Amino acid sequence: MKRTLFTIISILLFVSTVYLPLSYAQDYTQLSLPEGAKARLGKGWISVLQYSPDGTRLAVATSIGVLLYDAHIQTEGTLLTGHTDMVGSIAFSPDGRLLVGGSWDNVIHLWDTNTRQYKRTLEGHAGTVESVSFSPDGNTLTSGSWDGTIRLWNVNTGEQIRTLEGHAGPVESVSFSPDGNTLASGSWDDTIRLWNVNTGGQIRTLTGHTDSVTSVAFSSDGQTLASGSWDGTIRLWNVNTGGQIRTLEGHAGPVESVAFSLDGNTLASGSSDSTIRLWNVVNDSYLRTLSGHTGIVNTVSFSADAQTLASGGSNQLYLWDMVSGKHKQILTGYTDTIFSVMFLPDNSLLVIGSWDGSIQLWDVVLGSHLRTLTGHTGYVNSVASSPDSRVIASASGDNFEKDNTIRLWDANTGTHIQTLPGHTDDVESVAFSPDGRTLASGSWDDTIRLWDADTSKHIRTLTGHTDGVESVAFSPDGQTLASGSRDNTVRLWDVNTGRHLHTLTGHTNGVESVSFSPDGNTIASGSSDDTIRLWDADTGKHIRTLTGHTDDVESVAFSPDGQILASGSWDKTIRLWDANTGRHLHTLTGHTGSVYSVAFSPDGSTLASGSVDGTVLLWEITPSAPQLPEDVNEDGIVNIIDLTLVASNFAETGANAADVNGDGVVNIVDLTLVAAAFGNTAAAPFVRSSNSETALTRADVATWLKQAQQLNLTDPAFQRGIQVLEQLLAAMTPKVTALLPNYPNPFNPETWIPYQLAKPANVSICIYMTDGQLVRKLDLGQQTIGIYNSKTSSAYWDGKNNLGEPVASGLYFYTLTAGDFTATRKMLIRK
Repeated sequence: MKRTLFTIISILLFVSTVYLPLSYAQDYTQLSLPEGAKARLGKGWISVLQYSPDGTRLAVATSIGVLLYDAHIQTEGTLLTGHTDMVGSIAFSPDGRLLVGGSWDNVIHLWDTNTRQYKRTLEGHAGTVESVSFSPDGNTLTSGSWDGTIRLWNVNTGEQIRTLEGHAGPVESVSFSPDGNTLASGSWDDTIRLWNVNTGGQIRTLTGHTDSVTSVAFSSDGQTLASGSWDGTIRLWNVNTGGQIRTLEGHAGPVESVAFSLDGNTLASGSSDSTIRLWNVVNDSYLRTLSGHTGIVNTVSFSADAQTLASGGSNQLYLWDMVSGKHKQILTGYTDTIFSVMFLPDNSLLVIGSWDGSIQLWDVVLGSHLRTLTGHTGYVNSVASSPDSRVIASASGDNFEKDNTIRLWDANTGTHIQTLPGHTDDVESVAFSPDGRTLASGSWDDTIRLWDADTSKHIRTLTGHTDGVESVAFSPDGQTLASGSRDNTVRLWDVNTGRHLHTLTGHTNGVESVSFSPDGNTIASGSSDDTIRLWDADTGKHIRTLTGHTDDVESVAFSPDGQILASGSWDKTIRLWDANTGRHLHTLTGHTGSVYSVAFSPDGSTLASGSVDGTVLLWEITPSAPQLPEDVNEDGIVNIIDLTLVASNFAETGANAADVNGDGVVNIVDLTLVAAAFGNTAAAPFVRSSNSETALTRADVATWLKQAQQLNLTDPAFQRGIQVLEQLLAAMTPKVTALLPNYPNPFNPETWIPYQLAKPANVSICIYMTDGQLVRKLDLGQQTIGIYNSKTSSAYWDGKNNLGEPVASGLYFYTLTAGDFTATRKMLIRK
């Protein structure tokens, strides 16, 4: 599946293939962590950056969110999150108080830069939001999208003002003129269009570029428009006439970004040729080239005083002194797509294989980056360690770079030991045998190769797969090798002889990952058919299929104790499963890109997940314990929620978590057993909370209690369940009738009015204005004894009168009538 991903990202991002050594501070590994994660390694890859209008802040949009820096001391203050995919565009409002981000998730988010709080989401585009820009007065926002449209939004209300259509391809860049009357847009259709902001009408189309227009920017006086293009040129246009003033040439690759200095005298251009060029717009002269990036430069931005230029691309962010032309600082920590993660067997070091061809070593206890191993010219698909943690093997593939090799490294020093050539296509997976003497490699050339790990000599080649081999894994005793292939099969091989043992069929798409359980009895396979299959390792018989992922399953891994199976998927999630029963335990979310690799630490306390978003998330995993069967929702405690879930599944047959006693049907016995276990807890493998609303009624509990008593079972646990039901019924039987406070209060436009009845009654609620005029009467009919305090049982008022008209803001009274009982309370509508 990586070849498809490579094609997509190569076209869209021009991801760089050379790695800049990183240095990390521990603080930002803790920024805006998703629930359940204890650290994030890496900041992701850079799409765009921008200085705030006053020059005090630098915002960097990445694959995981937007990092805000103090521009003077270059320290991260906040990671703004909320988008579920790459943030591809950002803009500060003119006063610097708002920051807007457009994303590959097709939506726009606005944040308050002072409070760092999310304010609003703007939705409507049907494609990636590639560019955003504020009008000079800050009241209007514009956005350009891959859906070919430009949209104008009211910043204060979030309402869409109008949609501008006309481009025949994705809109890559939008920019307001300084007076706010004109909007410029650049597109993949090779044109720039100028629009009247007030009417939405098109003013003119500027043609001349011979490839996609990636960036447009107005000069400070609004008279000149600059455009950068994939044709490698920058063009300057007269805004009033639409005529072309001149063409600036010199870049050896596509121009990704252009930006004017605040005084309008200098233009900067960033290119995929790894350089930034500076141009004097006043006298049409080329000033200098800034070199230092080792990959694409896709974004440039001047500070307010024009003394500093920030440039970014993939995993590099440079700050340049505009007087000397030298970079004065490199902001580190940005990372490329991660394909493989692995813990060294005997310590807490994590090894990461990346798109940029590097292998990184991290100390996960300290959260610090130790070293980077470089040498591959293609992306690193897989990493593996010898059992003694002394040698690291890395597998690489890239047909453009022709690096279809395995490299061996000294884990302690980072020294390159040996390169193993021989495969004729991408090497997708490597694995050491448990004794460390044999290395296996799987390749898109449809073969598996076995190597002597000590001498690096090729032992034999295993053939039989009819498509690329994505994954290889040794059994714990080292006698069997499993291989997963794009031919939809898993094959088992005798390591000593190379003999093919079994072919495991059943997947309906390519097998991306295979893993043996620690006891060697089970094989797990993850597939592009979105499923995981478990197999008997001796017979090859299919045990069960695990479903739940909604996209390709790229990685599977067993915990060291064999109790948990983890899976990573293109659906951006990690799922944890009970390895013995196949039951889904939990879903971990937080990555903004596909999850390509998962790995447990040697002690099983940490799960690492590596993603296309360029980061590794470390998740806390507590030791697993047998799940209580009465804990139906698996939150670690048996309580009223579990009782409700059993009740909601009454009479269901077949496999069902609510079938506590496992007799094939959910009935009163299961419900009573759950009641008997109230308060019991289990050491669940994660901490969770439930927002489920319990909507049990007194009548429900009374019926269950009667049914349980009629069974005449003498089992002590069952009798304890009857006692709990009796106690529950007593707790749900009010001693007095009462009208309770409505919620929410104040409200707009709806509210719920709870009450309780000590005896059956005909119930109504009347709502009055302060002058006593009746606004609305709610006839609830005959009600039984009970507490009516949930959203499903309490009285509901939609804030309208008896004619269906919304009522005005202000103070109102509501009166409960239940038989001969009446009570009145106040409530407030605030609009």
